[in-house]
Amino acid sequence: MIEWEVTKTGLRILDANKSELSVTAPDVAVEHSDAYLPRPVDETLSCAAERLRFPIAVVFVSSVSGDRRYELGNDTGPLELPDGEYVVDVDAEIKTYLMFEGPATIHKTEDFDEVVVSFPERREFVAGFRSRHDRPVHTITTPATPEGVATTLSHLSSAHKTSTPDRTYPTLRGHPPLVETGAELEVPPEVAAATPESGIDLIVPPSLDQLFVLAPLAYYLQADVTIEDRMAPLLRAREAGVDHELDAPPRLERSAARLLRKTFFLDSIVRNAGPFGTTLAEASILDALGLDDERLYAASPPERLATYLDVPHSAIDHRLPEWHLAMYVSPEAQHVQTLPFLLDRLALIYRPETSELEGSELVERSLDDFYRGPTTGPGAVASVDIVKPELHSGRSHGWLADGVPIDVFKTTPAAYHNRLSHLDRESYERGVTVVLNDDEMGQEHTDVEAIYRQRAEDYAIDLTVEKHLSVEELARVFESGNDFVHYIGHCEEDGLRCPSGHLSAASLDTVETETFFLNACGSFHEGMELVEKGAVAGAVTFSQVLNEHAVTVGSAFARLLMHGFCIERALRLARRRIMMGKDYAVVGDGTHSLTQNESLLPTSATLERVEDDRFLLTYDQYTTKTTGAHYHPYVEGNDLAYLCGNESEFVLDREEVVDFLRRSEMPVVYDGDFYWTETLRTELEESGARG
Repeated sequence: MIEWEVTKTGLRILDANKSELSVTAPDVAVEHSDAYLPRPVDETLSCAAERLRFPIAVVFVSSVSGDRRYELGNDTGPLELPDGEYVVDVDAEIKTYLMFEGPATIHKTEDFDEVVVSFPERREFVAGFRSRHDRPVHTITTPATPEGVATTLSHLSSAHKTSTPDRTYPTLRGHPPLVETGAELEVPPEVAAATPESGIDLIVPPSLDQLFVLAPLAYYLQADVTIEDRMAPLLRAREAGVDHELDAPPRLERSAARLLRKTFFLDSIVRNAGPFGTTLAEASILDALGLDDERLYAASPPERLATYLDVPHSAIDHRLPEWHLAMYVSPEAQHVQTLPFLLDRLALIYRPETSELEGSELVERSLDDFYRGPTTGPGAVASVDIVKPELHSGRSHGWLADGVPIDVFKTTPAAYHNRLSHLDRESYERGVTVVLNDDEMGQEHTDVEAIYRQRAEDYAIDLTVEKHLSVEELARVFESGNDFVHYIGHCEEDGLRCPSGHLSAASLDTVETETFFLNACGSFHEGMELVEKGAVAGAVTFSQVLNEHAVTVGSAFARLLMHGFCIERALRLARRRIMMGKDYAVVGDGTHSLTQNESLLPTSATLERVEDDRFLLTYDQYTTKTTGAHYHPYVEGNDLAYLCGNESEFVLDREEVVDFLRRSEMPVVYDGDFYWTETLRTELEESGARG
């Protein structure tokens, strides 16, 4: 799962998920090792160096022989470690552990750009690396009956690595076993042995509809799910003697989501009493609720659940992080196999409901001269019947059901299995291909090529630029092992337009390309077909789009994607730049990311002027893959961590804002417009100079 190489600047680590870690240490010596590390790792190396520089990360240090534990904060200054043996936990894109003999010094650079580990002289140490990707190795076969699905749900939590509140950490929740439907229930012995006895039961009426809705709650609580002929589901904490009846449909969705959010949130705070705690901004709520974190951390799962059930939702509702992902899933047999992938993302599951769009929700357009449409030999654009989904609370929304809704990503079971197939590719290198099939759209080609080329220099990205591809040549692009294809051109009813005709994705035998952007009019159907044939996700359009808008969205999307934003979030931010944003959509697994972010989690911000030279900075850092993680805003004077999903706010003067923007590279919304930090910094500096 891990590959490594020594480079001119130090050490480069790659994993099957295309995550990369570059450690700067020009004098490093490295060889494979079987040395023991008191942490779970995928690869162990014996190393020697005097100084190591990591990308900025959360860092914990533990004494091997004692109970001393340190955290490297923003304002705590350097950690000076005396003599002794230590394990350093660097929470980078690839989890990293260093074990060495002190003394040593660990500090963050003044610009919060790097973490530096240094020794008084060249020192030998052991380095261990663990991929954040956890590929499922077992498969449960189940009848698509309420009884079969209930038993399957009971075993999906076998992937959890703990039953303590630490399971809120994404690294301690493994990927659930895969699921196939069949005539007989078959649970692999390894899965049965790993299924915890939590002491929590979830008793459900014989309804696939209710089982789908309850699946995330059952998975997180590690509940034993059984079927009983009753009106509403019952949650039982045996040891605590508690029976808690959930609401019957249609209110079940609301009560199940509330209970999961409350339990997960309180566990995320209680875990700070354990060995991996941090200074969390939200921790003060426990005192307000009269809860003892140390007692709850040591309590059994039923005892903890019973305590949480007594906490009124109204007492914490305003403090709950906005949930990262809501999925709308038809409770059908074909979707049972997708449940493990949705639970791996800890998505809330709702029934899909729609209504017809009102006229004001899709603006009627008559500016035909500006559409991204063919200028010669015009062809009809494939039409899409769009509906309006009834959405619940969530940062991102996905649709696994009939219909084509706006404001959600439209996915399919194939997308999730395709993701696993791409993880099995032999090469961990990345490949990006930009295709320009119409010279009139050259501005977008120029912009995105520059963006991809810049990132190719930072990461191991093999960039290919193509123009005027024939049908056969474009087919080979999609059939090749590209990580991302950015197509710029036309799409008509017959397919993607080429000088020699049209490429219909349905004509392809297979698609080895992982992700794509078909920035062409009416490319939805072609994008869906690419996913069914082998891709994981892509950005598409529903109908005709203005050429100027296509350039704006294409350039913004490319940069966001290259900075670690998942495809859904990248397109959602990119389409904010144009009035006709609802013309763009994502197909496949919208939570999929192409690259990583230097700060591990993709970051965005909003800046508002509150008075003359004072500004409110709202900082947001999260991904759908790391629910339960926390982040440290690198703002001068802040030493608190925040739960991902909760925004953090800081009032700064102009000089402090400019300093923050100088140290960051992220999208910022200011005065309702979309900026990158370097552009906004220049504008604020110039406006400040003008007085």
